[in-house]
Amino acid sequence: MTVVNPFITQGYLSPHYFCDRVEETKYLTDLVVNGNNVALISPRRLGKTGLICHCFEQPQMKDHYHTFIIDIYATKNLQELVFYLGKSILGTLKPQGRKVWERFVNTLSSLRSSISFDINGLPEWGLGVGDVKAPQTTLDEIFMYLEQADKPCIVAIDEFQVVADYPEKNAEAILRTHIQRCQNTRFIYAGSQRHMMAEIFATPSRPFYQSTSMMSLAPIDIEKYVEFAQSLFREYRKDIGQETIEEVYQRYEGVTWYVQTILNALFAMTEPGGKCLSESIGYAIQQVITQQSFAYSALLFQLPSKQKEVLMAICKEGKATNITSRPFLQRHHLTASTVQGAVKGLLEKDIITQDLGTYSVYDNFFAMWLMQQ
Repeated sequence: MTVVNPFITQGYLSPHYFCDRVEETKYLTDLVVNGNNVALISPRRLGKTGLICHCFEQPQMKDHYHTFIIDIYATKNLQELVFYLGKSILGTLKPQGRKVWERFVNTLSSLRSSISFDINGLPEWGLGVGDVKAPQTTLDEIFMYLEQADKPCIVAIDEFQVVADYPEKNAEAILRTHIQRCQNTRFIYAGSQRHMMAEIFATPSRPFYQSTSMMSLAPIDIEKYVEFAQSLFREYRKDIGQETIEEVYQRYEGVTWYVQTILNALFAMTEPGGKCLSESIGYAIQQVITQQSFAYSALLFQLPSKQKEVLMAICKEGKATNITSRPFLQRHHLTASTVQGAVKGLLEKDIITQDLGTYSVYDNFFAMWLMQQ
């Protein structure tokens, strides 16, 4: 596959396009292959999923384990989790040959009649969430497969904290019971909401208490990012100054997705034989914002007026604290009840984030777009 732009903004391509994380890769890989389950915690867009995919490419994992990754961010209940877990496992096993995937399909007695086959005889996950009529039974079968698989397995569950919001109050207990009994599989629980992950794994009354090793991510070191970016530019006969990369990095506090997105735009703007200068950064950012402006307009249009007011107040503050204090309310002409109600809705929609009492707009580019309105 020809890579037109080496600054990947979605998914994971290969180790060559992955920046640093040498120590984190070794640490996480060593923990898992030595029999530990791991809770991996960091803010969204810092590269948790990329790190997991990178670990899955290490020989210690790739050559000896079946590796599965499932994103449960959009799931609302145990039924949906079971659906996407089954879909992920089948999708991963399918390219590995009939003998490998057939073992899984044959284990799924509760869904076998719903799994279809294409003209080449390959299984297709053609069922809908509603076809999982007995989630706990199907979950039993999935774990039966994991326990009996021809190789040990590693299952990474991304955005694991959403399990705490499932209507089934015993969802954590159900999963913990299965995981505790499963000797053939190690689990990585990745989460972006620190307080929720801490409650799940560090509260004595919760089922997952003291069941994992804990790991967190910090931004990639700036020197490593400079080296990485300049190397990729050179591969395509392009140049970029250290100061340009550092400015992008510092503007977005080293958060991987934002840095990659702007470097992607800067790379696209630079002709072979040319040099990318700091003067291009503002244009690159505006280009990204313009590309998203329709989606941002639609999102803002859907918000109730009170939520818009509070969103703008948080946006103007950058990082808002003490949002029900008199100074904050007076600065933005709001009432405490308006703020409390609006913040709840904005958090539920993932438009803002909250960490240790500090609120900010989740999407940096959306925040910049808002300030331009």
